[in-house]
Amino acid sequence: MSHKHTYRSRLSWQGSTASGYESYERTHRIELPPASGDLVLSADPAFRGCAELANPEQLLLAAVSSCQLLTFLALAARSRLEILAYQDDAEAIMPEEPAPMRITRVTLRPRITVAAGTDVERVAHLVERGHEACFIANTLNAEVVVESVIEQATGVAPAPIWRDGQTV
Repeated sequence: MSHKHTYRSRLSWQGSTASGYESYERTHRIELPPASGDLVLSADPAFRGCAELANPEQLLLAAVSSCQLLTFLALAARSRLEILAYQDDAEAIMPEEPAPMRITRVTLRPRITVAAGTDVERVAHLVERGHEACFIANTLNAEVVVESVIEQATGVAPAPIWRDGQTV
């Protein structure tokens, strides 16, 4: 039996564009029911937005990063692997040319800490499987690259680090 997942958001903005591109307000709100509270966003500062607020491009990047994390954690938990920490310093690239502008590349850089004695090759395999199964990344037409670093937690000496298929 097939099931369809439906997601909703409500966006609101008020202001006036009558005085032209240079001066209209870019700040807007997004509600993501049933979650409480709303997100306050703006345009990227390059497009005259507020640098102190998140922008849609960052939200897209955060969605890809979050989906990779959650997919990987689900696979690791089902495999009974002990993951202790996961940090991703992700980046999205949006060149101005050629038109139309779009994000062309997303690079995820997860740094994953696993329990001592965990098979890092197995963890690396699950990172790859997570990438293949990440439905947000699969939705995009941008290239999505995962450059993972996997390290074992130890109490004394630095643990071996696994970086994209190799021990370093």
